[in-house]
Amino acid sequence: MTTPNANANPGADSLHDRAQRLSRFARRLLTAQPALLAPSEIAAAWTRETMQLHLAATPAPTDAALMSALRDLRKRVMLRLIARDLGGLATLAEVMTTMSTLADVAIAAAVAHLERELEAQYGAPEGESDRRAQRLHVVGMGKLGGNELNVSSDIDLVFVYPQDGQTRGPQCISNHEYFIRMSKRLIGLLNELTGDGYVFRVDMRLRPLGADGPLAVSFDMLENYFMTQGREWERYAWIKARVITGDCGTDLVNIVRPFVFRRHLDYSAFESMRALHREIRQEVERRDILDNIKLGPGGIREVEFIVQLFQLVRGGHDVQLRQPSLIAILPLLVERKLLPAQAVDELTRAYDYLRNLEHRLQYLDDKQTQALPSNAEDQALIAEAMNCPDYESMLAELNRHRAVVTRHFENIFAESAQEDVNPLSAIWSGSDENQSIAQLRALGYEHPRETLARIIALRDSSRVRQMPQSSHTRMEQLVPRVIAAAAQQPAPDATLGRLLTLLESISRREAYLALLNQFPQTIERGAAIAAASPWAAQYLARYPILLDELLDTRLLYAPPEWPQLQAQLRARLDELADDGEAQMNVLRHFKHAQTMHLLAQDLAGELALEKLSDHLSALADLILAEGLRIVWRGLRTRHCEEPRFAVIAYGKLGRSEK
Repeated sequence: MTTPNANANPGADSLHDRAQRLSRFARRLLTAQPALLAPSEIAAAWTRETMQLHLAATPAPTDAALMSALRDLRKRVMLRLIARDLGGLATLAEVMTTMSTLADVAIAAAVAHLERELEAQYGAPEGESDRRAQRLHVVGMGKLGGNELNVSSDIDLVFVYPQDGQTRGPQCISNHEYFIRMSKRLIGLLNELTGDGYVFRVDMRLRPLGADGPLAVSFDMLENYFMTQGREWERYAWIKARVITGDCGTDLVNIVRPFVFRRHLDYSAFESMRALHREIRQEVERRDILDNIKLGPGGIREVEFIVQLFQLVRGGHDVQLRQPSLIAILPLLVERKLLPAQAVDELTRAYDYLRNLEHRLQYLDDKQTQALPSNAEDQALIAEAMNCPDYESMLAELNRHRAVVTRHFENIFAESAQEDVNPLSAIWSGSDENQSIAQLRALGYEHPRETLARIIALRDSSRVRQMPQSSHTRMEQLVPRVIAAAAQQPAPDATLGRLLTLLESISRREAYLALLNQFPQTIERGAAIAAASPWAAQYLARYPILLDELLDTRLLYAPPEWPQLQAQLRARLDELADDGEAQMNVLRHFKHAQTMHLLAQDLAGELALEKLSDHLSALADLILAEGLRIVWRGLRTRHCEEPRFAVIAYGKLGRSEK
């Protein structure tokens, strides 16, 4: 496979020439201002420190001076980055990080400049509750939030400030008006097109209420918006939110987190993400832009959807999956056994290829484009920039990557099999009692009348009647499947009764109803467990989060590797070192999940009694060891690093016969 960075390092002069040959943007800049990039500068990457030093060396007391300095910095950063990238010196990670850092540095410099100017005129804004000085919190969204900005991208921003109040200065105005004024000027400093160009185009449409909303909002307003008006697609957008400026970033993150990440596993995200993707596909087809490598089939957006789906589903339960960086999340999907290593490797290589190609398309004229070129001259330039012998071979490689992304996307987002009309749906609707009894009897139910009464009791229960319409729809789809699955077990009447108890317990948790609809095989595995053991069915109803453990039989029936499991548990606990309640929840879930695994293996006849006792004792030992470790670490004063403290087990645990 060819890669954009496959060239051996040519000399600095040839890198300089290559950049001008493959980028009309670079050629125009260097023709007008040759001093913007000396060949000797190409060897070193730009860093945050070098950008800040460059700005510090250019005094900018006025808006005009700062705008000129920022635009000069962008030209220099872009030119060196183009030369390094096209010359094989820069990795994709360097390109994305450099552009994101440029945005961070420019935003921070502009905010600092505006704070000095506005405070001199109006005084510092103070919070109405604690009189603390207030600062503008600029939130980077999208690829900027993930530190994965492309080279000619808009930057999606949201402006927030902690508290309402007013300024204390020569001209007293409200904090809201103060930060609105700052926001407008900040956008101008970055976005305004001057003779020197622009720094970044600024897109504010992701703010609360979109284009109709105020440019800056308080923390309270943002939180209220999330609680009362936040939409599903906004959860997707706020996954990548990152606070760039401000001193109350942690408080802001704590407001955003519960909106984006549900407390429990959120399988309803499958449907909302599917709906969003369908809208994008329809727009792509309407605009006839199927060759767009971002929005088209198998493009960048589909890789993002795959990663962010797992974040939405599991981020409330797994702290590490809350990171805004796609590149950081991909390997975690293998570590968490959410995707096979081969799938993640293929997606990673496809994403790298697509992003590299995206950058080369944008290097041509510094335009935010992801469209493949239609003219032969540009096609030849792009092929050379991608180190391909010709455009046809580059296109073939691109199509291979897009096909891989499409295959994985469709495997993950495939609609669960739905019958047009399930013949058992009439049982749930109660349209014909005699027919329903006959259907149940034909399925093998020994007491069809009593079983039907149990079904109708669930349907008419207050819990079910009070469900939202979306949950009613899911329940209507689920119950016929549950009836059919229970009928396959040796004692269908008892099995169905236990499964109906489970459905009643999760009736107000839409995510679990969505899980069962999305993965019908979970119903069948749950039915087998419920048929084998009433205690197991009760355990599942009491801890429905364990339905997630039934998704993958490879993991469910895999013999426990206690050292590996302890290492994983310890890592999760250490991530939550400052949150004792969350640590307790992790310990509880770990215990319940491993118990469910052992239970399933025992019911399947895969564990001898002695081996089951050994594993249960090992599980208890592990929980005790980790519990002692985190308790000891939490002590404010301790006389030694490791506890000289013994936990002595009696009874069955003492004999390892738990």
